[in-house]
Amino acid sequence: MSKKSKSKKKQKSRLDSNTQQSGVNGQPKIGKSEYEAEIFKLQVDLVKLQDWVRTTNARIVIIFEGRDAAGKGGMIKRILERVSPRIFRVVALPAPTERQKTQLPAQRYIEQLPAGGEIVIFDRSWYNRAGVEYVMGFCTEEEHREFLRDCPIFEGFLVSQGIILLKYWLEVSEKEQHKRFLARIEDPTKRWKLSPMDLESHRRWYDYSRARDAMLAATDTAASPWHIVPSDDKKRARLNCIAHILSSIPYEEIPYTPPKLPPRQKLKGYVEPKQKHRTVPQVW
Repeated sequence: MSKKSKSKKKQKSRLDSNTQQSGVNGQPKIGKSEYEAEIFKLQVDLVKLQDWVRTTNARIVIIFEGRDAAGKGGMIKRILERVSPRIFRVVALPAPTERQKTQLPAQRYIEQLPAGGEIVIFDRSWYNRAGVEYVMGFCTEEEHREFLRDCPIFEGFLVSQGIILLKYWLEVSEKEQHKRFLARIEDPTKRWKLSPMDLESHRRWYDYSRARDAMLAATDTAASPWHIVPSDDKKRARLNCIAHILSSIPYEEIPYTPPKLPPRQKLKGYVEPKQKHRTVPQVW
């Protein structure tokens, strides 16, 4: 067996083993208080990263990909919880229009790339061409092959221009995805998350597995590597992924000088108006 074949076999084993996909591996569950304490520490560091990005005019792209219900939304929510939306910007584009379908696969994403002092998080990205578009027949076999061939060149160009590019694949097991889909059906606050495309992805589990394998094999490069995040345990996935993001960016803490609050201005004859306004009912 060639080294290349052994490498592919090893990669498939790493991704398709339920034990390794689970991210649990016999570990005890993280308690809520412990989790909240650890996520807070990471969020403090994300604020420090934000200050560095703003000061240095850095440009960062973070891509989150994975199967439906892999935990991308929850991961992004935790990253954004304590940072500025003016620095951290999320891009989650809808299905392409008829005009966009005739464009290059990455074209509508290129205009979303960061300017100096921005971090752009893609909740799905140009990799739709390698995943849902390919599996669901929205692109041809030839278009799929061309994308896998050209994508590393495109990403190499982004990196050569000084953009820090991080790519994460959230890996959820078949059993856990099924469980999360059932929860979406039963929970009225989650029903909006379950689309006809999600249902089809549940049916086509192995078609998506083949598409994922081909994507990773073709686009996991030295310039823009993929990082696999086992996501059956959402709390561990978030902690591990955010910690990895922070360790992958050479940021430094910017010294902070606490400002002094200026004194309030004087009244100068101001009187509260007597007219009444509509007040929200005080139910609680």
